[in-house]
Amino acid sequence: MKTYIKSIVLLLFIVVTACEDVIDVKVPTSTPRLVVEASLDWQKGTTGNEQTISLTTSTPYFDNDGNSAVTNATVTVTNVDSGETYNFVNQNNGNYTINDFEPVINDTYNLEIVYNNETYIATEKLVPVSPIKRVEESLEGGFEDDVLDVSIFWDDPADEENFYLLKFYEQGDIVASFETSPDEFVNGNELDEFFEKEKDDSDEFHEFNPGDVVELTLYGISKEYDHYMNILIEQYDAAGDPFSTIPGRLKGNCVNETNPGNFAFGYFRLSEFDTVTYTFQ
Repeated sequence: MKTYIKSIVLLLFIVVTACEDVIDVKVPTSTPRLVVEASLDWQKGTTGNEQTISLTTSTPYFDNDGNSAVTNATVTVTNVDSGETYNFVNQNNGNYTINDFEPVINDTYNLEIVYNNETYIATEKLVPVSPIKRVEESLEGGFEDDVLDVSIFWDDPADEENFYLLKFYEQGDIVASFETSPDEFVNGNELDEFFEKEKDDSDEFHEFNPGDVVELTLYGISKEYDHYMNILIEQYDAAGDPFSTIPGRLKGNCVNETNPGNFAFGYFRLSEFDTVTYTFQ
């Protein structure tokens, strides 16, 4: 009997130690591409003069360096309607800033980036947005009747096509949540969107509780950016789902005029936005 037990222990030892072999997975890499974060956002009630455009390069999946800032580019934005050109100042950390930008609703702007002797361009219009009328919390507006949710309300302009981006951020979270909302079937009406956190019976603080603070932001966006964000959100939500479609490269509106095959990631967007901070009661 003792010999039998020893044999089992020896077999288990062999199996366990055999599973400790290191597997070297070779992940294919590609040439780094320019990544453009150029969201020029104008908050209602402010001048909108201070703006930042951030440039980085794409990195391999397992790269832990984290230093991919682009510090040798030239960045300009031109108002096509007025001819005014704005030169963004290199901060030598990947950020290019300006403090005298003049946002004009419905004017068209061109972005030009010169990087590694190649010129990238993008064109977008500054899209307005209606003000947030009110914020309401409820136990009935979401999917679960015993979980707090919060909603924002705004008026959609009649007889025009509008697209909205909503950002929901709870103070203390690492990242915000985003949703898009077109007015395709609700044109000219009062619109609303709610934000709710799923109930977790094992953690009573997982969902919203009195005292929690959230920031809710409403952006006006173009039809093209709405399409871009829909795909981006779908790919993000499908992460980890073994049955989801394999995500493809998501191209923005930044075109490489010098070498079209070396396109950039990211998007050039101009939006007016309104934001509110709400504390659950």
